[in-house]
Amino acid sequence: MKYLYLAGPDVFYPDALERGAHLKRLCAAYGFEGLFPLDNTIAAASPLETARAIREANLELIRRCDAVLANLEPFRGFEPDSGTVFEVGYAAALGKRVVGYAPDLRPMGERMRDFQELDAASACDREGLMIEEFGLSHNLMFAELVRAHSAEAALRLLRGQMPA
Repeated sequence: MKYLYLAGPDVFYPDALERGAHLKRLCAAYGFEGLFPLDNTIAAASPLETARAIREANLELIRRCDAVLANLEPFRGFEPDSGTVFEVGYAAALGKRVVGYAPDLRPMGERMRDFQELDAASACDREGLMIEEFGLSHNLMFAELVRAHSAEAALRLLRGQMPA
């Protein structure tokens, strides 16, 4: 059985456990076992200790997995959840296969202009910062990992890429 770490902001939603269970069922349907961050049992005293324990437990799940399925949808703004991006980078540094998904795979410049209601020819965002124009859906550091519009589509890709 191949293990997939299920990275994403799903843990922050009110129905986080149901989201995790749904993702795990999808994984099972494609021959994988999903490892969801909320599978961890955390016992710590202070908020800082709890944060550290969650981080270490999630990093251990990533080390245990064969690949990462990453929800890279916009979260609390235009970009994906920063914790998820960290996990993707960590997994990539370990040499793990990572497949990300996001519902909108249009080029980042187009998405940014729509998000900020800018003119189609704008080269800068509302803050005057240059809009990344590589024709990629996400930041160039991980855009090649964002390959699907849904978790299920990403699982189909992973199933085709993973040796038995």
